Amino acid sequence: MEDFSEYVGLSRPTVSKYFNDPSSVRRKTRDIIEAALKESGFRPNLFAVNLNRRRSNIIGIIIPNSTDPFYMALTRRVELIANDAGFLAFVLSSDGNALMEARAIETLKSMNVAGAIIAPLGVQSHHETLLTLSASIPLIFVDSPLDDVSPFVGTNNRQSFQLIVDYLCRSGEPPCYLGMPSVNTNASTRETAYLEAMTELRMEPIVLPIERAAGWDFEKFGYDETKRILESGGFPTATILCANDRVAFGAIAAAFQAGVKIGRTPDCSLRIAGHDDHPLSRYACPPITTVAQSYNDIGRIAMQLLLQKLDQEAEGSASNGPEQVLLNAEIILRQSA
Repeated sequence: MEDFSEYVGLSRPTVSKYFNDPSSVRRKTRDIIEAALKESGFRPNLFAVNLNRRRSNIIGIIIPNSTDPFYMALTRRVELIANDAGFLAFVLSSDGNALMEARAIETLKSMNVAGAIIAPLGVQSHHETLLTLSASIPLIFVDSPLDDVSPFVGTNNRQSFQLIVDYLCRSGEPPCYLGMPSVNTNASTRETAYLEAMTELRMEPIVLPIERAAGWDFEKFGYDETKRILESGGFPTATILCANDRVAFGAIAAAFQAGVKIGRTPDCSLRIAGHDDHPLSRYACPPITTVAQSYNDIGRIAMQLLLQKLDQEAEGSASNGPEQVLLNAEIILRQSA
């Protein structure tokens, strides 16, 4: 910056003022700086600039899987809102690995980010590391909560499972439940929500025993479990409710290969439903009946809460809004159930 200031023939404070907000300097000064930028090719080091600020203009995002369309859609929503608010969103993936999640957290700390939105691994997360980070910068958790008190935006699993279980019980045989690997708190929360929904309807809940598995390859997990169950005598009911749509993708593929027809018409022998309304669920064969969690709303409200916290931090005021926001889901009826 010193070299560029000398090169352009202006004071460093003037040049710095331009980079913070080009409209804050006179038009003539702006033209001189922009001509010098074009001629010299100079660009300030974004990360060095942010390290020198009390509060940077970087918003950190940590997701557990960078290839999952749900997280990509959520991230894109956050990025767009952050950009409109004058922030740069910096995305890191933990790849479902607790050590990589801890490294991502340390990276955000070293970058002096203003705040962060994190989809934690939950049961594997470094709780103390995250809680320490939340004491220094505003954090909002999404998808699965870190605990019962940290700021969180996600789906109301109790409401969503009541919705889908009620529909499945009214439209056919009551569902048995095919869970998911215990990669985050959603695994236990959704199983509990299924049990409560079945109990309220005075139906006997059936949680299928599953092989212990780790990792985020839910499609393979659903495929392997369904194949194993079909080969060992079949499902206890003609309706399966999967913990999420990605598990349902695998279950449908395994059933198809076994010659089992999936759907809600009289010639079908098995119904399969999911949860989340994954962006690809409508293109499955058959398309998956599910309950929709709105990644647009989750991203929008999470950024809204984070920006509010940043404003309150700047003003030195305390938070007065809701710390945990649970969004109700909407049932999406398709051909699989």
